[in-house]
Amino acid sequence: MKRERLILASASPRRKDLLSPFFKLLIRPSEIDESVEKNESARAYVRRMARSKWQVMAKKFSAELVLAADTIVVLKNRIIGKAKNAKEAGLILNQLSGKTHEVITGVCLGSARKRRKIFLVSTKISFRKLSKKEIEAYIQSGEWKSKAGAYGIQGRASVFVSEIRGSLTNVIGLPLERVLKEIQSLR
Repeated sequence: MKRERLILASASPRRKDLLSPFFKLLIRPSEIDESVEKNESARAYVRRMARSKWQVMAKKFSAELVLAADTIVVLKNRIIGKAKNAKEAGLILNQLSGKTHEVITGVCLGSARKRRKIFLVSTKISFRKLSKKEIEAYIQSGEWKSKAGAYGIQGRASVFVSEIRGSLTNVIGLPLERVLKEIQSLR
């Protein structure tokens, strides 16, 4: 079976891993300003990021299917980004400890010459109370690097989770079931 080509406007190795069984991927990350605008809600932000990343690549590959996504972690209506260093990662994990947070992924896909779809998928994640030792050990593992919320649910942080409500692949980096369904609807 010949796999369709998909332009992935992302450097995320997790998105690549999720999509590669289904598509022949051409990875072309979009370089955009990812600053949050004043008074911008988390949902508006993640939608804007996905659309902006898509627009950059859709201009370059106008006849092809382009997928762009952005994933954020939200705690009490506040966006928790990627930690810049180990100290910040520890602070983030302390904030998430014993609480429920939301992982929201904005996805924009389609072709510049045809239709485009944009949607959000949300998953609620509850962390059990984490000990200082657990947080320190996780920080030392380095898994927190380049991950929204300073953790990767597919790795060692899976033991921090007491409950997941929604799509697991969304938390990994892309709501795969919804993405595949939306791509089918564009054909």
